[in-house]
Amino acid sequence: MRETSPLWKRVLRSPVLFLATGFGAGLSPIAPGTAGSLMGWLTYDVLVRRLSFPLRGTMIGVGFAAGIWACERGARELRLPDPPQLALDEVIAMWLVLCVVDGVFPQRAGWLTQAIAFGMFRLFDIVKHGPVGWADRHIKGGFGIMFDDVVAAVLTLAGLFVILTLVPAA
Repeated sequence: MRETSPLWKRVLRSPVLFLATGFGAGLSPIAPGTAGSLMGWLTYDVLVRRLSFPLRGTMIGVGFAAGIWACERGARELRLPDPPQLALDEVIAMWLVLCVVDGVFPQRAGWLTQAIAFGMFRLFDIVKHGPVGWADRHIKGGFGIMFDDVVAAVLTLAGLFVILTLVPAA
């Protein structure tokens, strides 16, 4: 008979679950999606931002594709359609937001703008109104797990665009 172990032990033994949980961030007992978003912010600033702009886009695209695969497998292994522990979707969505902000508003892409982007993204991802909610309810599987966060990222970018174009730089 197979012994049931805590999820963190399974994640440490499974590269797929480690990836799908946003490098373990989704194992946070409090707000795993927020922990995943924080992991996205941290890994963007430490790793992704150091790449050339075309490589950033490539990394985000590859991360999205890997996320579809890993989240599909992770959801199947955890026997839930969209387990809260799967946080790679938040990581990749934060990379997308921060990469676009760096590209469109490089002079305003500091920590304050990043913090506003983080807060807006979390709001859209948690509340799930409008297109985010529609995507969450209607698109399933690994693609659905990843896609509703991309929709939240796009809404975040639209809101940031309005804020950053209307509010003068200090």
